[in-house]
Parts: sequence; C-alpha cells; structure tokens
Amino acid sequence: MLVRRYQDRLYPTVLRLTGSAEDAHDLLQETFLRAYRKLGQFQGGSSFYTWVYRIAVNLALGERRRRKTARPALDLTAHDRFDPPDDRAQTDPAAPLEREERDARIQNALSALAPDHRAVVVLKDLDGLRYEEIAEMLKIPVGTVRSRLHRARHELRLLLHGILEEDHVRQEAR
Repeated sequence: MLVRRYQDRLYPTVLRLTGSAEDAHDLLQETFLRAYRKLGQFQGGSSFYTWVYRIAVNLALGERRRRKTARPALDLTAHDRFDPPDDRAQTDPAAPLEREERDARIQNALSALAPDHRAVVVLKDLDGLRYEEIAEMLKIPVGTVRSRLHRARHELRLLLHGILEEDHVRQEAR
C-alpha cells in the first residue's frame, strides 16, 4: 500500500538525480526495501513521505557518487515524460518530438553537473524544497546549499543557452 501511494511521487526526483529510468526504478525498489526494514526506526518526527523521500534521495546521491561517470542521454519514452500534452502539441505534429528532444537536452545538462550541484537543483527547483530542508537532507550548511545552487544555475544557463535562444525565437515567431 505504501509503495503504491508514494512511488509515483518519488520517481521523478530519483529519475532526475540518476538520469536513468532503469536506475531510478532499481533505486525506488531499494528505497522501499530499506524503509520496510527500518520501519521500526521511523519515529514520526516528520511525515512518512518526508522520511522515505530522504531515503530515496540519499540512495540516488550515493549511487551517483559511486559511479562518477557521465550517463548517456535519458530515454524519454511515453511513460517517462514529465509534462502532459498541451493544446499546441495536439495541433503541431513536430511539438512532441521537439519536447522530447528538449527534455533530453535538459536531462543531459543536469547530468553534466557535479552530483552535489545536481542534487540541490533537483531538490530546490524541481521538488520545491526549502533551503533548510535541503541542508538537513544533505547534511551541509544552508550557505553551502545556496552557494551550490547559485553555481549550478549558472552552469545550467551556460549549458542550456541554445535551448533558451531557440525558445525565444519560437515565441517571437508566433
């Protein structure tokens, strides 16, 4: 019951941190196994979701540190897309391909970041956690979170410069 309730909420975060759908599925399975084994240690100081979320993020970060190698582009199949289709996607036959290519480029840019920088971007910008929550989860000072986030955002802007320009040109053309 807990797996069904929380796996869909955890999957996007783990996917972004690992850059691999296969690794994300494996790590989610390990997350719930660990949570089950350590259920007696859950003290209720936070919600169950927060507790299992921390397990998942820590496993994903640990996996990235162990590998320390670049991953190939993320294969965004139909069940892995992050954005639901919009009206334009239904009228423009190129839109789904463009979105798929854009998502792959964004994931590649995220994967190019150092694991510590990727973690703060995903946790802050994609999952919406507060600085204090990220600091507690990663066991680093809040100032370090802010510094890493600033550097990571700057690096992402450089890596995604072409995408930003393309979007601007497309919007002006409409």
